Amino acid sequence: MAERRATAERDAVATVVEDWARERPELDTAPLEVLARLHRSFLRYSTRLTASIERHGLSVAGFDVLTALRRSGRPYRLTAGQLADSGLVSSAGVTLRIDRLEKDGLIVRERDAEDRRVVYSRLTDEGLAKVDEVFAEHLDNERRMLGGMSPAECRQLARLLHKLEHSILASDEEPAG
Repeated sequence: MAERRATAERDAVATVVEDWARERPELDTAPLEVLARLHRSFLRYSTRLTASIERHGLSVAGFDVLTALRRSGRPYRLTAGQLADSGLVSSAGVTLRIDRLEKDGLIVRERDAEDRRVVYSRLTDEGLAKVDEVFAEHLDNERRMLGGMSPAECRQLARLLHKLEHSILASDEEPAG
């Protein structure tokens, strides 16, 4: 029983760290303890996220566009450039995403009344209903994934991940090695 519990508590990262300690004991593998676990967690999260969103006939990229439009507030419309600048939507392929969502009836394109060169993407009533439904389910899904952690642990992890992101960004500014 104790052996089985010890095996369950060990994970692939612990095994990798032990292997490197055996093979190259002079190397400090401490970064693997954090970043390899973060990577493995992200892969599992991404798989669940994608499956949940695809059940609704959406891609993750399309969902990102819908949520950016929804977060913008009434009248739920943004230009392609604003969508790209919204934080979660990359500029590459914004037009393709918009084309697909328009074809599915979730958004419409509208020209600006004063400057016809400006084109907005706006949520349709169907798009608004869809994003509200899928986003609520998305949050429930994420809540389940975090179910093994207390609210205090979630807040602490959020603070630490924020700090990690800034640390990674700062490392880009430092010369290598």
